[in-house]
Amino acid sequence: MAGQSLLVPGTISPKRSVPSSIPRPEYVGRKAPTPYTGPEVLDAETIERMRVAGRLSARALAETASHIAPGVTTDRLDEIAHSFLCDHGAYPSTLGYRGFPKSLCTSVNEVICHGIPDSTVLHEGDIVNLDITAYIGGVHGDNNATYFVGGEEAVDEESRLLVERTRESLNRAIKAVRPGRQINVIGRVIESYAKRFGYGVVRDFTGHGINTSFHSGLIIPHYDAPEATTVIQPGMTFTIEPMLTLGTHEWEMWADEWTVVTKDRRRTAQFEHTLLVTDSGAEILTLP
Repeated sequence: MAGQSLLVPGTISPKRSVPSSIPRPEYVGRKAPTPYTGPEVLDAETIERMRVAGRLSARALAETASHIAPGVTTDRLDEIAHSFLCDHGAYPSTLGYRGFPKSLCTSVNEVICHGIPDSTVLHEGDIVNLDITAYIGGVHGDNNATYFVGGEEAVDEESRLLVERTRESLNRAIKAVRPGRQINVIGRVIESYAKRFGYGVVRDFTGHGINTSFHSGLIIPHYDAPEATTVIQPGMTFTIEPMLTLGTHEWEMWADEWTVVTKDRRRTAQFEHTLLVTDSGAEILTLP
């Protein structure tokens, strides 16, 4: 990581088109989505549609990630994800969400989240997060993961451990999901694990309820938040997506009003799954 330059905005390519035969989320073409007023506990039919959307988004993530390599632009990764989703009858949920111009988020090195794909070229030793959401069957499936550019051996040890431990924090949080517990158990598990290594835990960007709405209004903090007292119930669907940093959890935003970077410009990693709460724990919906 030593000697690598900080990220700067690249050139954003024109908006990609989606076949007219593919249904759009209601927010496309509008400034903001309609606030969700439905239930957080879903019926069996909606849950089955969530499984379909989750599996497809996981497949899209895996396919796009297979093209990560030095010299590839983040815009090329957007093109791959966009084509994969459209070819499978899904709408890329981020495209047009509150004006976001692309079909996935690409967050490189010090970018915490919501990086816009552009002409930025990936270099050996970078880490990059891909965040992909599929809208199909009237519901959304959302997942992300952080990858090594040039392979694990190309990345410095500090970054490698950050990525591995961020993935582990998600795994531990998923295991903590149980009906009857409060939502705050999730963040408590993540923060206690991250503190062992001196990592920052981003507080202002969270997991969320997800169903027919991209963001239902249910908030899943990744830190110990005593006020997050919502009781976990079977049939709930939500994301857990911890963002851990090598330094401060504080952040700044670029002028594009999307790209969020660590205030100290140190590296950050993130992993995400969409989950269904079952009678005994959590089912991961975003597995290919």
